[in-house]
Amino acid sequence: MVYQYVVTLKNQNNRYIDILGLLLSIFSVVCFTLELLRSSAVSLAYLIGAVAVLGFIVFNLIQQAKKQKVYYSRALLLAGLVWMKMPYFSWLLFVFVMLALLEYQAKYSIEIGFSDNEIVMNSLFKKRYNWTQFTNIVLKDGLITLDFANNHILQREVEDDEDDDADEDEFNEYCHHQLSKHHSETANGKRQT
Repeated sequence: MVYQYVVTLKNQNNRYIDILGLLLSIFSVVCFTLELLRSSAVSLAYLIGAVAVLGFIVFNLIQQAKKQKVYYSRALLLAGLVWMKMPYFSWLLFVFVMLALLEYQAKYSIEIGFSDNEIVMNSLFKKRYNWTQFTNIVLKDGLITLDFANNHILQREVEDDEDDDADEDEFNEYCHHQLSKHHSETANGKRQT
């Protein structure tokens, strides 16, 4: 499918996902270190787990300070494997693996593709809409507003782009034209039946 316009929405969950990953990683390091200190023999799994997860934490904090994207999935996967060996809460393995696998999808920015026939939201499950399902679509000052015909409104910030306001005007004109065209086709189809 060729889209005339693709609008990328800002992902507002990144900060919360990073905080959760950081807290779970720190919790794991503390628990691994405590278990290492309690046991009479040095467990290589706890030692490697604590040091490696701590390394991932430090690396991610440095990347975050440089305003780079960070992912805690590697730290969570490694911590999950060590949790499997722990004498308590070994079920956390499943939680950590699930969170690690979902992190990339949760941080993925949603894209909305606009074609002459339909509008597609690219999320975990693609959502397809007909133009007739909207009464208005406007992109203005970094916000996109999708006004559904069933009185629902979706308004979200879009990713910063170097494009100027002329592109917003072109996009709004395109949407207005498509909405008018599809609504008049629907009205003409109803009149003929």
